[in-house]
Order: sequence, then structure tokens, then C-alpha cells
Amino acid sequence: MSLAPKGTGTLVSGDGARHSRIRGVGGYRPERVITNEEVCTWIDSSDEWIQERSGIVTRRWAREDETVVDMAEQAAHPALEMAGISAEQLGAIIVATVTHPYQTPAAAPLLATRLGANGVPAFDVSAACAGYCHGIALASDMVRGGSAEYVLVIGVEKLSEITDKRDRGTSFILADGAGAAVVGPSDVPGIGPTVWGSDGEKWDAIRQRESWTDITNGKVEDSELEPSSLLMAGQSVFRWAVWSMAPVCQQAIDKAGITAADLDAFIPHQANMRIIDAMLKQLKLPEDIPVARDIADTGNTSAASIPLATERMLREGEVPRGGLALQIGFGAGLVYAAQVVVLP
Repeated sequence: MSLAPKGTGTLVSGDGARHSRIRGVGGYRPERVITNEEVCTWIDSSDEWIQERSGIVTRRWAREDETVVDMAEQAAHPALEMAGISAEQLGAIIVATVTHPYQTPAAAPLLATRLGANGVPAFDVSAACAGYCHGIALASDMVRGGSAEYVLVIGVEKLSEITDKRDRGTSFILADGAGAAVVGPSDVPGIGPTVWGSDGEKWDAIRQRESWTDITNGKVEDSELEPSSLLMAGQSVFRWAVWSMAPVCQQAIDKAGITAADLDAFIPHQANMRIIDAMLKQLKLPEDIPVARDIADTGNTSAASIPLATERMLREGEVPRGGLALQIGFGAGLVYAAQVVVLP
């Protein structure tokens, strides 16, 4: 027996905006400053070695009682203010993080309630250091698809909680912070096509040292290092970021229909100063383009690094409002995402 459809009705699609853009950004940096000298009380190292290896001079760590939701809330308010909207006007909230301490529920619904936007769709994205760019891509599609008029995207991390101070490979790199962006409708294109992907063959290059299953079941052997802390194959990640991400950047420029000379800023994930410099050589960007180098003072804040750098560059007048910026995030997974955006 064959079945036939019950009716001949046609679904109605969402009525979204023709284009989207970032309408406001905000940032939050914790008060506590961790110097290289303090780091050297944990590991056998020096300020000179840390700066030479990473470019980091200081980094920010959150208070013990300060959560990713707390930091996200602090970053959200100035982003909403710059966008000229209230939280009640939000149609969705996306939080990019890998350090919310609960695997479930997500951080986003609690953030929505705190902001006064309870009831909107709110969810977390786990894409590590590429999470913010993933969030921007999703938000842009939501605005253009008609499922939301305004979307709040937050990149927030409390990496200090999963940093083992005794691990000489990671303890000087990781930091805390939150950056936010409001994506909304636009009369002209404001967010270029996203070039993104993943390489699961390199899944173990950056990962939690042990799985929660093995930790909770007591299968982890005694170790000097915290089993829940991050483990990173530094040289492998460096080579991947330099040689694989520069072509992704070029693809994002090409798909946006511009040239490198049209850019007003390059805002890469703040992973390592050496990676940023090496990517610049590969891309051959014009020397007068401002480049985000916030890692020197903020450390590696994973999903928060790009919006934090964007907020600072705009606030300090390093880049023009309404200018074009190339942004790229890349990290554990291994995952990546890049797009050209119009700055708010």
C-alpha cells in the first residue's frame, strides 16, 4: 500500500533581512593580572623565554568565584549599547565556550535570563578558539533566514580553571575573558561568506588530557598533572596554523569579493605572536594594515580573543568604524572559521 500526502499545502519560509552585519561589540577583561614573573614561580622558565616563545607579557585570570556567565554578562551590556538595542529585542543568544563547568545545561539560557531576554532560543557552541567566528556565521544566517532579527554572540572562556600550573607547555599561554557582538539586519552586505571546516585526523593535537569518563570512573593513573587540564602538541599546532590557515584567510578575502588592499584590519585568533607573524608573511598583507596583537597583554583567551581584540581596536581608534576586517579563529578539533566583516 502506498501512502499519499494528506494535503497540497505549501510551507511558508521565514522572511529575513537581505543582509546582516555586526552592529555592536563589547569586551570584559578580569581584574587580576598574571605577570610572566608570577608564571615563573610555577614553572622553570623566564620572562625572556615566555615572550620569545609566545609574545605574552601579561594575561588576565578571573576570580575563583567568577564564572563564564558572569564574564559574558559584563561583555554583553556594552555590545547591546553600541548596537542601540535592548536585551528584549534579541531574537537569540549564542555562547561560544569550552569552559562552562556544566556539560548540561548550557551557559546561554542562564545568560539570557540575566540579561532580561528569558524565553529566546539560547545555546552554546563548542568550537574552541574558532567558536566566535562560528557564532558570527550562525547569527548571520539566522538574521538572513528570518529566525531572529538580532542575535547576541558571546565568546567567553575561563581557561585558568583547566590550566595546570605545572605544565610547562601550556601554563604561560592560557587566560580568561569575554567578548560580545550583536548581529542584526543591514541594507548592504556586512558579513562575508564564511570559510570553515575541521580536521578530525588531528583531533588529539589540542584536547583535554583525559576524558571525563575515565576521570569519574577512576581509570586515570596517578600523575603530577591535572587530568582535566589541556594538553597541546605545540609544534604540530604551530605548523598547522601557519601553513593551513593562511590559505583559509585568502579564501575568505576572495569569497568576500575584495582584495587584501581593501582591508582595514586583520584580527586573527590570539594564539601566539609567532603564529600571527608567520601568517602575515604567508598572506603578504599590506604593511600598513593594523594587526591585532592583544595576546601580549591578554594571553590566549580562546573563543574570546577575536571579539576582545575587535573591541579594543575600535575603542582605541586603531581601526576605523565601518572598515573591513578579516577575522579567523582556529583551534581544538582541529576546527577553523574565517570571514570578512564590516566593523560596527
